[in-house]
Parts: sequence; structure tokens; C-alpha cells
Amino acid sequence: MVKVALKEVLLAIGLIASLNSCYTSQIYIVRHAERLDDSADTPLSEGGHQRARALSDSLYNKKIDHIFVSKYQRNRHTAQPLTERLGKQYEIYEPKPVSVIVERLKKIKGKNALVVGHSDTILEIAQGLGTKPSIPKIVHEDYDNLLVVTVNKGVFGKKVILEEKTYGQKTLP
Repeated sequence: MVKVALKEVLLAIGLIASLNSCYTSQIYIVRHAERLDDSADTPLSEGGHQRARALSDSLYNKKIDHIFVSKYQRNRHTAQPLTERLGKQYEIYEPKPVSVIVERLKKIKGKNALVVGHSDTILEIAQGLGTKPSIPKIVHEDYDNLLVVTVNKGVFGKKVILEEKTYGQKTLP
């Protein structure tokens, strides 16, 4: 009788431990909003500021815990309306190599994050998280992509899902 009770207790402890390792995270990946010009550290254009506000409207209720931006002001300004609205600070990351931000994102378990990247990094970030975007390349005029990577870690394994969305005013036909 004691052996049966002990087995049941151990089974219950094992089940609780495995359930505690389960989580869902959502990583929202966008390119910075429209830039004023092609200089290295250009600010946003007026259209870019409008897109940044649209991003804030799109993600305000998504329980964002972390906001990552590259060091450029166009990236910081893209996230600024959301950071102010949520009362959160952004974390600056180096855009290259992409593997560094991907590893940081993989450590976020059970939390949600926004990454404001660049045309040549956002698809690679999504790929690094285990997805296969259908978009082959982000062209210079394309600013409205919102990649949503959902990571579901359950008792029986991990599943990574990519949703390709847009936000704000459409930039390409």
C-alpha cells in the first residue's frame, strides 16, 4: 500500500514538473518604419511616425514583455510609441550577426517580445527561430510586414508557428 502511494506521489510530482516546463511565447518581428532618407542613422519620415503609431495600436494588447531594437534611431523611433504606452524600456541589440538576437529570443520562455529589425534581418530572425517565411526578400519599399512567431512548448515537444501579417498602411501592391 505504501509503495503504491509513493508511486502515485512520484508520478504526480513528475507530471507537475513537466507541466511547469510548458510555455507559449510570441515574438513579433517588424522592419523599422519608413525612413526620412537613406543616410546611415536617419530618423523616421512622417509616414514612418504614422506607422510606428499603427504598430503600437496593433501590439498594445499583446502583453509584450521585451522590446528589442537595433542601435539606429529609426528602429528606436519605430518602437517608441509602444514603449511609452506600455511604460517599458527597449533593449538595444546589434543587428549582425543575427544569431545573437535569435539566441536571446530563444531564452524568452512564456513571455512575448517585439523585435524591430531591418529589411535584411527580419526574415533571418524568423528563420533562426525555426520558421520558413514565404516572403523571399524584403525590398527597400516594403515596411508593413509583421511576422508573428509563436513558440508552443508542451509536454510532448515544441511547435513553432509563423503568421505573416501586415500592419498600418499597405506599402506594396
